[in-house]
Amino acid sequence: MISNSDLLAQLPFCLKATDFPSLGVKYEGKVRDNYSKNGQRVIIVTDRLSAFDRVITLIPFKGQVLNQMAKFWFDKTRDIAENHVIEFPDPNVVVARECKAMPVEMVVRGYITGVTSTSIWTHYEKGERNFCGNQLPEDLKKNQKLEKPILTPSTKAEHGDHDESVSREQILERGVVTAEQFDQMAEVAMKLYARGVEICAKQGIILVDTKYEFGMTPEGKIVLIDEIHTPDSSRFWFADEYEKRLASGEEQKKIDKEYLREWLADRGFTGDGEIPVVPDDVRVETGRRYIEAFELITGQKFEAQVGDVAARLKQNLAKYL
Repeated sequence: MISNSDLLAQLPFCLKATDFPSLGVKYEGKVRDNYSKNGQRVIIVTDRLSAFDRVITLIPFKGQVLNQMAKFWFDKTRDIAENHVIEFPDPNVVVARECKAMPVEMVVRGYITGVTSTSIWTHYEKGERNFCGNQLPEDLKKNQKLEKPILTPSTKAEHGDHDESVSREQILERGVVTAEQFDQMAEVAMKLYARGVEICAKQGIILVDTKYEFGMTPEGKIVLIDEIHTPDSSRFWFADEYEKRLASGEEQKKIDKEYLREWLADRGFTGDGEIPVVPDDVRVETGRRYIEAFELITGQKFEAQVGDVAARLKQNLAKYL
């Protein structure tokens, strides 16, 4: 795996933002810079890290990890869901078909856990037993496996706002998608989660929960967009320690961005107010965990070079500029 010294050396080269006007109309998400032109969207995955619906800091090689892991999973799930991918011209870039994003994220949870205000455990601990239309039994412990995976949809927040967990009924009442569209996305999401659980299990990893985003093509077809089964959209635990840690009440051993979420929460930050400055050692450790997640889950070695990501992008995107 890439050394901590390489991660430290990459800190000055982290990709914060991009500026390629000739790529098309720009939309800047929390993590991705999107450029739209002529029915195509060039999506550049930056090294920005988002937590609690805020952009927190920059993590070395994070954009490359997310993009290459998404590529792995898009390839592994093509038989379940058509996706928006055209090509991957750079480690941080996917060129995709232009789609109109559906205003609902499909969140699938196999375990009761989490630390955010929208997490299922936070609501359960407060005494709520119906979460997004799912009736939960009494006496569940934190991190316990649910009897079967559940769907807990989330509205997509505007820039800077918080996502909201809602039920199917609430989504339909708001009229943001039709019942047919919702049910199609829900069915695909559950199949994608099952495939993710299956592949991760072979690697000794538990896919705890995840979210899927869908978009509509100009022809009216709903396809999978954004990312799939990455450390930004999913939680992963080590399977070999799960039962022992659950029985003793210990937190699970994680390979996702929960590490930084918990670091922030320990300092009293859960989304509101001033963001704490994240020291370099925490940024490096977060980067190491992203790379570890890639290698553990895909079974592939993560290849990357210390250097200027922005300069490499310009070279690899030359035919689109």
